[in-house]
Amino acid sequence: MILNPIQTTATARAIPWSFILGIALAISCFPFPSGAQTVLPADAIAMEQQGKFAEAADAWRNVTTQNPKDAVAFAVMGLDLARLEKYNDAIQAYKKAAALNPELPGLSLNWGLAEFKQGRFAAAIPQFKSAMTTEAYKSQARLLLGMSYYGAQQFAEATKYLGEAAKSEPDNLDLRQMLAQSCLNAKQFPCAADEFRFILQKNPDSAAAHMLLGEALDGLSRTPEAIAEFQAAAKADPQTPNVYFGLGYLNWKMRQHDDAAKAFESAIKNDPGNAQALAYLGDIELKRDHPEKALELLQQSAKLSNDIRIAELDLGVIHTQRKQYNEALVALKRAEKLDPAQPDVHFRLGRLYQAMGKPDAAEQEFAKVRELHQKDEDDVARRMSAHTPPPKPTQP
Repeated sequence: MILNPIQTTATARAIPWSFILGIALAISCFPFPSGAQTVLPADAIAMEQQGKFAEAADAWRNVTTQNPKDAVAFAVMGLDLARLEKYNDAIQAYKKAAALNPELPGLSLNWGLAEFKQGRFAAAIPQFKSAMTTEAYKSQARLLLGMSYYGAQQFAEATKYLGEAAKSEPDNLDLRQMLAQSCLNAKQFPCAADEFRFILQKNPDSAAAHMLLGEALDGLSRTPEAIAEFQAAAKADPQTPNVYFGLGYLNWKMRQHDDAAKAFESAIKNDPGNAQALAYLGDIELKRDHPEKALELLQQSAKLSNDIRIAELDLGVIHTQRKQYNEALVALKRAEKLDPAQPDVHFRLGRLYQAMGKPDAAEQEFAKVRELHQKDEDDVARRMSAHTPPPKPTQP
């Protein structure tokens, strides 16, 4: 199995946090029922109507001192504190209100908003779930719940709620992009591809959407189509970060090394410090049997970043070929640490130990290679058997 490094490039870059923060700032707190407010002091209500929320919060605080069991007073005090962006104080007030009357309309939604606006998405989730049980707040709570799952990086859950919200707002491209990225990160590639196609219909020159659609198509094993999307992204905006790296990587996967090398060279031209592009270009040079040029590129990559697996693996290969066994062992051990489940590094370690005259250590590594290959075969067999109909009972 080859890990896909473009999943951590275009996707991470394009996450619309500005949209999340914009929603957080744009959504107002929800007022509590006016019928409940009428039992509260008129001067506090008047202060609220004049926008004097600090004075109103103080007034409600006095009310709660006089009547510590007044759930509405705590809730409205929290509302005014939230309007002042004193979210932690607001949450404390909401907690006291909930202890007195957890069914107070709007309480869970406002509490969730106070958590959400501080970026505490996981804490907001149970509040928005609770708010969804009230029909009047269901649509707002559903959108905010989906966004909270997205912010908490629980993408599979995010797709459920964002998908429902998108049905209500089909032309909201920011929302559709968040849904598409949730699908992509949850590896729900058909959903991601459909959403990015929709976005591209509305905005065909979006380089980010072309790249993300390319990632989704690659996830569906439709790599040639993915390459076409990255080519479209590069045409739309050649300065888009990682567009050429993604294009190079996809060509590298297809063993189209000449096209991959051109793309990696463009990536390095745009960003001389692109350690991944240098590493993969070095790997291509090694495959072309140009070890000197490969070594230079791989060493440049390693100086910029020591967590690129292919660079460490290839350095281990070159050092082994040169009988620089200690340097080879250091590089291959780094590659193993980055992903011990890949059989190629254990094979290279086995060959290295053989060259070092350590047959027992070599056999241990070759045993890991056999074990990992067997696991892959078992996984395939298990997946195949899952689609095999059960045998029919034989007739007596």
